[in-house]
Amino acid sequence: MNKYGLIGKNISYSFSKDYFNKKFKSELIHNSSYENFDIQSIIEFPEILNEDSNIKGLNVTIPYKELVIPYLDKLDKKAKRIGAVNTIKISKKGKLKGYNTDYYGFKKSIEPYLNSQHKKALILGTGGASKAIAYALRKLKIEYAFVSRKSSEKITFTYNELTENDIKNHQIIINCTPLGTYPNIEESPNIPYQAITDHHILFDLIYNPLETKFLALGKAKKAITINGLTMLKLQADKAWKIWNS
Repeated sequence: MNKYGLIGKNISYSFSKDYFNKKFKSELIHNSSYENFDIQSIIEFPEILNEDSNIKGLNVTIPYKELVIPYLDKLDKKAKRIGAVNTIKISKKGKLKGYNTDYYGFKKSIEPYLNSQHKKALILGTGGASKAIAYALRKLKIEYAFVSRKSSEKITFTYNELTENDIKNHQIIINCTPLGTYPNIEESPNIPYQAITDHHILFDLIYNPLETKFLALGKAKKAITINGLTMLKLQADKAWKIWNS
C-alpha cells in the first residue's frame, strides 16, 4: 500500500484527503490511500515516518511550511528560493526532498484574470504561503508589498498604516492569512474595503468557505474575486506528478 498524507495543525477542514481519495477511486489507482496527520508540533513529524515505511509523499500546510525544512534532506531549487515547502517526496532509501507547488497553483489560477492594469499587489500575511505567492508574482513581473500586523524590514505596511490610497495603488490583493477560514467565517483582514473598485482582483487562498467575507466584501465593490480551490487542485495535481516522477 502506497500512503500519502497531509501534515498540518487542526486540519479536519482540509480538502486534500477527500480530493486524493476520490482521485484514486475515479482513476482506478489501486493500493493507494491519503490521510491527515494532524500534529500539534513539528517535533512530531519524524514519528509519522518512523511509524509507517509505506508513506511515499506528503503535503504540508499551515503552520509547518517553513518549520518542516530542517527535517528534510534536500530542497528543490524553487522551494529553496521560496523558503517554504508544501510537498515532500520520500525516496526508496527514505530520503526526504521538499518542493513547493503553491506558487504554481497560484500563478496558473490568477493568470487568466490579469491585464495591463494589474501592476501591483498587496500580500496579506507573511507565512509560508505568502512566500510562494511572492515568488509567483516575481515570475509574473508584478510588484508586491507585504501587509502584516507587525512592522519589520520586509513589511511595507502594517494593517493600521494601510490607507485607501494604498488600496487604489495596488490592483491585486491576496489573502494569505487564515482569517475567514471555517468555522471563523465572520473574520476578514482589516483593510479599507471602501477603496476597492471593479479594477481590483481579490484572491483568497482559503477555499472553505468558497466565498469568504474578504471575497464577499470585494464582490460588493464589483472586484474580480477568486477563491483558493482551483489553486489547491492545481498544486495537488502537481504534487502527485512529483511523487510519481
